[in-house]
Amino acid sequence: MNAIFVFVPGSNSNSFHFSPLLRELTLLGHRALAVDLPGHGFDATFSASYQAPQDPSGLAAAPAGLKGAAHADNVAHVIDVVRRAGEHGPVVLVGHSRGGMTVTGVANAVPELVHRVVYVSAWCCVDLTAGGYMQEPEWASSALNDLGAGLLAGDPAALGVLRMNWRTADPDLLAKLKTAMLADGTDAEFLAALNTLEPDESLDGGSDRVDPDAWATLPHTYVRLSGDRSVPVALQDRFIREADALLPDNPFDVRTLDTSHMGFLVRPQRAAAVLAELA
Repeated sequence: MNAIFVFVPGSNSNSFHFSPLLRELTLLGHRALAVDLPGHGFDATFSASYQAPQDPSGLAAAPAGLKGAAHADNVAHVIDVVRRAGEHGPVVLVGHSRGGMTVTGVANAVPELVHRVVYVSAWCCVDLTAGGYMQEPEWASSALNDLGAGLLAGDPAALGVLRMNWRTADPDLLAKLKTAMLADGTDAEFLAALNTLEPDESLDGGSDRVDPDAWATLPHTYVRLSGDRSVPVALQDRFIREADALLPDNPFDVRTLDTSHMGFLVRPQRAAAVLAELA
């Protein structure tokens, strides 16, 4: 039976983000779907203050539907999708960016339901949690650090979520965002990609790390994005290195795409070809 690709989006993202990649995989003869994590997609919170013209004070105080959302809820939601999809064929579970944290939780919990897990420049915590890696030298080179607090649209402690104003008109901030996320895209592509993002993201990324017992025979692939300035290549390589040290008899299958953090979503043909080889 043909494999079924199940995609888990990253921070502030949703299933809409993956439409071009789903199209290309389908045209290659594969089945694919993208998940909306709880509180995302059409369940995301978009307040009137986020529209144009914006109301910054209103945006900073608007209630957040994601307040209190838990990493465990994301894992449980994806497990349900994987279980249902698995009734129709082997599942290739793919996480991008922060979506890797959810993928790790799913792989640890139900490795028997997954044919292969794939990380596309995604967080694959092994020796440390995400917070720990953010204190390490590899994270220090992330262009996201150059954004400062300019993108924040409210106090996370007060809102209970991480709220971003992706609709900012600040030219300096937009330039830094483009460098971090889509340096290889046009300005028009960058703005289009930015407008697929949602303002709110859960504060709970979980603390799951690779479980060597669950992963003992689970095939896993890491797709490095060599032009990524958000999740630096050095950090991607550290994830791979640490996982291989933990599982010397079952190392990562490593692929590389020369693109930015969001570039493979905007121009998905090469990514689709690489993923199709894993089916």
